[in-house]
Amino acid sequence: MAGLDTKTPHPTEIKLHQRSHLLEVSFADGKTFKLPFELLRVYSPSAEVRGHGPGQETLQTGKRNVEIAHVEAVGNYAILPFFSDGHDTGIYSWDLLYHLGEHQGDLWADYLQRLDAEGGSRDVDTTNAIKPQKSGGCGSGGGSCSSH
Repeated sequence: MAGLDTKTPHPTEIKLHQRSHLLEVSFADGKTFKLPFELLRVYSPSAEVRGHGPGQETLQTGKRNVEIAHVEAVGNYAILPFFSDGHDTGIYSWDLLYHLGEHQGDLWADYLQRLDAEGGSRDVDTTNAIKPQKSGGCGSGGGSCSSH
């Protein structure tokens, strides 16, 4: 779906809605789609997400609150979004954006089913986050710090 289909209408307007985390794309055929940033991120056309062939896809987790910092045009056929998690290698052609808009409901359902099947979450996993030390360490009087 990341290729160019000459039958796909071209966008007439693209708007980035930061508060609602939506990319609004209006097409020449009169259709307008509001695509959640999370949907765009988890269905990125990049090799990092899609892999290099069938069965090599990587399930994207923890993307509920991902943001798009900005979007750049790629020629006259696509856009490149820059996501807040550092992802910036997915080039979204007009036909891919149209496909994501047309099939948004089915794609969401499939994504949620895959998350459930693999025990994944839309939220960032913080269970292994570094916790502050209760005793010892620098400044605690335990003598474990030195300065030179």
